[in-house]
Amino acid sequence: MPIRPIQTTGTEVLHGASKPVVSFDVDLQALVMDMFETMEKAPGVGLAAPQIGVDLAVFVYDWTDDDEIRHRGVAINPELELFGEEDFDRGEHIEGCLSVPGLRFPLYRRPLARLTAWDLEQNKFTEVAKGWLARIFQHEYDHLQGILYVDRLADEDKPIAESEIQAQGWQPGSSWVPGQDYDEP
Repeated sequence: MPIRPIQTTGTEVLHGASKPVVSFDVDLQALVMDMFETMEKAPGVGLAAPQIGVDLAVFVYDWTDDDEIRHRGVAINPELELFGEEDFDRGEHIEGCLSVPGLRFPLYRRPLARLTAWDLEQNKFTEVAKGWLARIFQHEYDHLQGILYVDRLADEDKPIAESEIQAQGWQPGSSWVPGQDYDEP
């Protein structure tokens, strides 16, 4: 299971809607295994297939909450429903992305989400998430829609993000390999 290069912002596959998975085969299983290994090496709590250059509606996640409950899984052809409103605390809701490495910005996300998707065995499942797990689902689902978190930033943060991204010098097709180029903090 190889570690796959993570594409950086500006790469075409990150900025368009992903194609649905139609074949639940050994290639899909290998892709998901590579995604988990790449995410863990990065390290991250979620990774969408477009982030490794694959135009398919798949994401993986692995996060342990404050109660030491591990949330780990794969979402294939997901649908996401969002619920609730909350007061937005800019200092508490900081987000980053492996495809925009090293940058962090405050971003409002809805506090509740219901994920409906298929697993590798083609079983449909639903998971209701709150807090950070809901944030992870929203972030990864956005990737499948061709949206990066920096696309959703508040007006006061957008020019700062654009300036910092430009300063990185990433070109379309740029990528980095976890464990080789640098490790995302």
